This record gives sequence, structure tokens and C-alpha cells, in this order.
Amino acid sequence: MAARGDLPQVADLIREVAAAELMPRFRNLSKDDVRQKRPNDFVTVADIASEQRLASGLAKILPGVPVVGEEAVEDDAALLELIGRPGEMCWVVDPLDGTANFAAGKATFAVIVALVADRRTIGGWIFDVPNGRMAIARAGQGVTLDGATVVGVPSGGSRSGFVGYRIRTAFERQFPVARRQSLGPVSTLRCAGIEYLEILAGRAGFSIYRRTKPWDHAAGALMLTEAGGGAVRFDGVDYGPAQSIDAGIIGAPSRQVLAEALGAFDMLEFPLSQPGDG
Repeated sequence: MAARGDLPQVADLIREVAAAELMPRFRNLSKDDVRQKRPNDFVTVADIASEQRLASGLAKILPGVPVVGEEAVEDDAALLELIGRPGEMCWVVDPLDGTANFAAGKATFAVIVALVADRRTIGGWIFDVPNGRMAIARAGQGVTLDGATVVGVPSGGSRSGFVGYRIRTAFERQFPVARRQSLGPVSTLRCAGIEYLEILAGRAGFSIYRRTKPWDHAAGALMLTEAGGGAVRFDGVDYGPAQSIDAGIIGAPSRQVLAEALGAFDMLEFPLSQPGDG
């Protein structure tokens, strides 16, 4: 069962942790409950409490499988090496995706969990905490959003896209709407997890990020692949959770839209991977 990422207890754990550690603190943080790890990169007491509780629960679901959590990596960057070990398994956890939104009282945040085996994501869970939406993917078994199977682009689905916050201005300047062919405008929710759910729901058609921290993208990339699309690096190679965080990611729920998005971004006059973009 674990080898297929088929672990129904994970969704229950995520809901339990969100209810116990995140929602009671939402719009209820003191000034001392929020700090900056670096400019524009926030952490709150809710992030820490959520990660600790998730790590404890996941250890019970799969004893002996290590947890690579965003906040734990902040203290010990060597944990990232666990994701790239051949033949090994690990959990990859974002205990509060969209921390800046959470700290500002904006109801756009999520919990993301992925299960990696032999450098591949085999299970993914994204929970929209304020709205209760849950997406679950298992490698080779499809993806569901609130229990309904998602396949390809829904009829009438949007071709708008999500672009990482720091590169949005550069992208719009160099690649105006008139040059995007069938692709639409871009925006950002500052929460990768919710953006993946919006793509699965048909309210957006693609996403692009320069920085590909595994806790932000491992689960969502699997979901787009299982929907019939995929996720690739900026060089066109398939995304993998152990890739360099500067390799970039372009994702879409159908191969056609993915090819269109990749082709469009190949037309840029300079690579999106320049330092300082996002």
C-alpha cells in the first residue's frame, strides 16, 4: 500500500492538524508570533506547531520514514539530501503554504504533503484550509479534488496562469498578452498549493515558478501529471522533487496546454532563471 502512496490516513491527519494548529491561530496572531526568516519570507508559530504535529503523525503512519519539513530544513539544510537518495522514501511537508497570507489575515493558505520514493513523488495531498478543499494524487492512480476525479482541462477551463511573485513583472513586460497565443493573463495568489487546486478546478490553465522548493511543488506536480498533463523544468526535462530549486517548473493539466506554455516561455528574450527573479 505505501509503495503506491495509497495512505488514506494522511488526509485525516492533515485535516486534524489544520483544525488544531492553524485555524485557531488564523487572524489571532500577536506581533511576537510572526518573524522574518529573510526579507519577505515569514514564519509563524502556526508553521512550527503544524509541522511538529504533522511529523509526529506521519511517523506513526509510516514508521521509520523521515520527514523533510520546510521549517526543519531551515535549521538543517542537509535534510534536503533525503529527497534525492535512490531507493529511499521520505515525506516532504509544507505545514503552512502561504504563510504571508496567513499572517496578513488573508484566507489563502494550505497544507501540502508529498510522499517520495526513489526520487519520485508517489503520493500528494493539498488541503485548502479555510475552504476545506482536498486534492489527493497517487502515482498511476489519478488525482481527485474533493473526491471527484480530475482528467485534463475541464470544458470551458481558463487558460490564465499563475506566475511566481518575483518574476511576474518581468514576464508581463517581455511577454504581453498579444504574444501569448491561446494563453491568458497571469497572476499570483502567493500560495502554490491553492494555485494547484485552482488549476485542477479549471479556473486556471498553467503555472510557472523559477524557484522549485520541493514542499511547494512535489505534490502539485504529481497532481497535474495524474490529471493527464505534467510538469517540466525550464529546459523541458520532467520535474523531479530532488531537482535544483533554481531549475524552474512549468505545469499544466494537459499535455497540449503544457506544450503551449513551454513554447511560449521559450520565446522570452532572456531566461527566467536570472538571479533576483522569483
